[in-house]
Amino acid sequence: MLLAPMEDVSDPPFRAVCKQHGADLMFTEFISSEGLIRDAMKSRQKLDIFDYERPVGIQIFGGDEEAMSLAAKIVDTTNPDLVDINFGCPVKKVVCKGAGAAVLKDIDLMVRLTKAVVKSTNLPVTVKTRLGWDDSSKNIEEVALRLQDVGIQALTIHGRTRVQMYKGEADWTLISRIKNNPHIHIPIFGNGDIDSPQKALEYKNRYGVDGVMIGRAAIGYPWIFREIKHFMATGQQLELPTIEERLDACRKHLYGSVQWKGEKLGILEMRRHYASYLKGLSHVKEFRTRLVNTDVLAEIEQIFADVEAFYSESFAA
Repeated sequence: MLLAPMEDVSDPPFRAVCKQHGADLMFTEFISSEGLIRDAMKSRQKLDIFDYERPVGIQIFGGDEEAMSLAAKIVDTTNPDLVDINFGCPVKKVVCKGAGAAVLKDIDLMVRLTKAVVKSTNLPVTVKTRLGWDDSSKNIEEVALRLQDVGIQALTIHGRTRVQMYKGEADWTLISRIKNNPHIHIPIFGNGDIDSPQKALEYKNRYGVDGVMIGRAAIGYPWIFREIKHFMATGQQLELPTIEERLDACRKHLYGSVQWKGEKLGILEMRRHYASYLKGLSHVKEFRTRLVNTDVLAEIEQIFADVEAFYSESFAA
């Protein structure tokens, strides 16, 4: 079970909560190779990893061979378990720089960038990418073979094109074709639309992948990892998290955020997560509104206490 690298989400406080609830392999938010070389503070901070997270990978992106090579050497010094290359991010600000999913338009460049990273680190190198740029250029089979040839150790494939962004249904049939290609010997992980234990088991069995990567479904719901593992092992669905478990995870995330980012920014950036942690609870709008309108830890704790008092101990959405 892999936790996807997600920009502005997959920071150490979020990863800590996911690790506690069963994520096996996690990745940092993607880090700009150019930013690392410039010593940009935000890029450097994203290199923070902790022993309790292991195994953990640091993900980098960029469109210049020299920059990617230098970035890989910088990553090496922080001693992660692997370095991952992002060739899949569809966001315009990344694509416009010729990085992320933009590289899908130029497989030769993708190969050169990958080779530059592999040559510059002693760490295992993995890649996360998409099926192709659009429906007319789903070149993932060629990509998989060529990247394997230059030395990557695993490949994660999001079952959409860049043009699709996150819309429509992920197509896992191509992922399966790559996994079952007799010339492919590296692990293949599938990503896209896994939002329940039933779907995780169905997709793993149907498409034969070595593992599944969970992204958006883990936001505010880290229990999805333990639920999937339990369902795969027993065929039984775990009970949904109680209100106490929701608040405990939310509190751990909040205090981790404050510790890592400082109180002001930690509280501010936690606001985007409250709705997800409390999703599905009836009459929750008032509490959510209060949470996003305070920047005082003591007040947040009081709101948590009010939430717990409002809902019965056995309540689960």
